[in-house]
Amino acid sequence: MLEDFSTGSVHYFSTSTGMLCGMLLRLLPLITGFAPIFAAHASYLIGIRAGVLRACMPYIEGCTSISATGRYPPASFLFKSVMMPEAILLAAYWLFSVAWLRSLSRAAGRSGTVGTSIASFGIAGALFLIVYVTFLGTQGPVYDFMRRFGVYLYFLFTVVAQLILAGKILSLSSSLQIPTVARITKYQLTVALIPFALGILNLVLKAVLDDADASENIIEWIFALLMHSYFLLSYFAWRTTGFDAAFSVDRSRVTSL
Repeated sequence: MLEDFSTGSVHYFSTSTGMLCGMLLRLLPLITGFAPIFAAHASYLIGIRAGVLRACMPYIEGCTSISATGRYPPASFLFKSVMMPEAILLAAYWLFSVAWLRSLSRAAGRSGTVGTSIASFGIAGALFLIVYVTFLGTQGPVYDFMRRFGVYLYFLFTVVAQLILAGKILSLSSSLQIPTVARITKYQLTVALIPFALGILNLVLKAVLDDADASENIIEWIFALLMHSYFLLSYFAWRTTGFDAAFSVDRSRVTSL
């Protein structure tokens, strides 16, 4: 669907520029989802090779946390150089997701102003990702608090935005009779709901175990993988509906062409 933000608009982009913008938009969910997965795993391998991290299967053994992969040089250079721009991509993803939601809502004959809460939670999550990455690797109780504060709220707000978006899209896909999108959205609901169950499990394990570090690390790796897989699935939903965007100006505001 073409998201047009004004009537009587004039487009000033060449065909090649428009194609490039469209391609970047279509790839946005893939990049947003894949970049942090790549950063964590690549940084972990670099850390092992540099001798600062222990080799194991973190999803099963939990010998290290995701934060540890980005805490020590040289792996920290890669981790931070990917995750800081990831916050910008994440904010862009949520803004375009709201535009997509509103396009579907209008097509279903509903309000075209939905999605404010999604953008608010999503962008808040992106901002807390910046806080987390900024203080990662720093020393001291205040810095440690800011790092943990940032990563917890990054995870929490992002998953909340994911759940709200998936719920609204599932309702619209039923009204618009788009079974493929409905099926994809159900997968997204699953990968967004599991982290909540994992979060509760993590609290229980920390309360009953003397040393819950390994279990917390395992949950963190699985949580992050599921959360970022949600964005990858968005690529297929956007492609199914033909979602696209146009940049334009209002003709009435242009004095000369």
